[in-house]
Amino acid sequence: MKIDHLGIATKGIDEALRFWEDALGLENVHTETVEDQKVRVAMLPIGESRVELLEPTSDDSPISNFLAKRGGGIHHIAVEVDDIEAALAKLKSQGMRLIDESPRIGAEGCLVAFVHPAASGGVLLELVQKQTV
Repeated sequence: MKIDHLGIATKGIDEALRFWEDALGLENVHTETVEDQKVRVAMLPIGESRVELLEPTSDDSPISNFLAKRGGGIHHIAVEVDDIEAALAKLKSQGMRLIDESPRIGAEGCLVAFVHPAASGGVLLELVQKQTV
């Protein structure tokens, strides 16, 4: 396993990029809207991981809710797994609380599933399985 990305909630990706690109020199290599999750994302590689900027696309987006409650900042940590179904089954068998009991399609066509912060010491955890080519 490795950290795939850190998800950072922001009111606007364009404004946030001024810091990440201009101040830190990171490069936005991918931007897309994930309609199902009502979010626009930008991916900026840093070492073996990435920073994922998250901008809500509607008022009922989970990111809108997060911003209203907590303001901008780290939203989740995503770890890459080889077999997301097996990882979910293992967590479920250990009694861990899951937000997603089965994977869904996320950014870049990856399979994703979220583990409830109650199961991981207050951290929203995203499991990510990359597409096999």
